Amino acid sequence: MSSASVSPSSPQSLPERPDTPCVAVCSTTFDDVCRGCGRTVDEVAQWVFMDVDQRERVWQRILEQGYPRRNY
Repeated sequence: MSSASVSPSSPQSLPERPDTPCVAVCSTTFDDVCRGCGRTVDEVAQWVFMDVDQRERVWQRILEQGYPRRNY
């Protein structure tokens, strides 16, 4: 069974990811979204308190939006 066919809420099906989307290009100068990782200010602040499913939802959203970006 491929991991693509398993429910995203199952920890076994989650792709291996870095501990954080942070790429050390931190800037929220013009809005509340970091230009480096794509997370909101609240998501950055709450990251260490999020469970695996919450983090995966953030990962999916930021990847769909073209983040993380090392150069912007």
